[in-house]
Amino acid sequence: MADIKYYDVIQKPVITEKSMNAMGEKKYTFLVHTDATKGQIKEAVEKMFNGTKVKSVNTMNLDGKSKRRGTTVGKTAKTKKAIVALTEDSADIEIFEGL
Repeated sequence: MADIKYYDVIQKPVITEKSMNAMGEKKYTFLVHTDATKGQIKEAVEKMFNGTKVKSVNTMNLDGKSKRRGTTVGKTAKTKKAIVALTEDSADIEIFEGL
């Protein structure tokens, strides 16, 4: 397993209707590194976004989709999603503001 730094853990936020509704409950969804653990995800969120305190982290491993191009069959890359719940007194994450 590679040595993953906290700035390599979070790849990008997930912007969907379901994730936007969960923001009202202080739950934010991110695509994360496939080898990242829940502890590393918690550390990365608290270091990257000032004033945040993580209550819990839920993760999902997603397999790649099967794709065809002519007779050649392949798969897209595997991904991992994390839903991060913040505590009541935690600050909101700024990148989601105004969406």
